[in-house]
Order: sequence, then C-alpha cells, then structure tokens
Amino acid sequence: MAKKQIILSSDTVLPLDLLVTYDANMYELTCAAIKRAAQINLLGDEELEENRGRVVSLAIKQILSRKIEYRLEE
Repeated sequence: MAKKQIILSSDTVLPLDLLVTYDANMYELTCAAIKRAAQINLLGDEELEENRGRVVSLAIKQILSRKIEYRLEE
C-alpha cells in the first residue's frame, strides 16, 4: 500500500506549529472553533480579509494564538 502524503502550500492560514503542539482537549478546541467561526461569519473580523476569507481557519488561529479565549458553559 502506498503512503499518503499531505502537501501544504506556503499560503496556509492555520498556525500548524501551534496546532501540532496543542496539548489540551481537542474536542473543546473544536467546539470553541465552531462557535468562533459562527461569530466571525455573522459579525466579521478585521483579520478575515488577510486570511483570504477562511473563517474556520481564522477561528482556530485566533484560539490557538490566544487572541480569543474561551470557556465551556456547564
């Protein structure tokens, strides 16, 4: 069976170094990213244009870089 390779272009919006080293709960990150992406979609964001309109990638980037903080409601 041939190995699959993932080729990333240099214009990747996601901070892969932060994503790879993220050691907290991935489910929580996913939930936070979904909610943040919905906020960006409704309200917009200053960084959206420089991230080529990639809403979900921007949401993940903002969370991983700690520009946006989140907490889970109980």
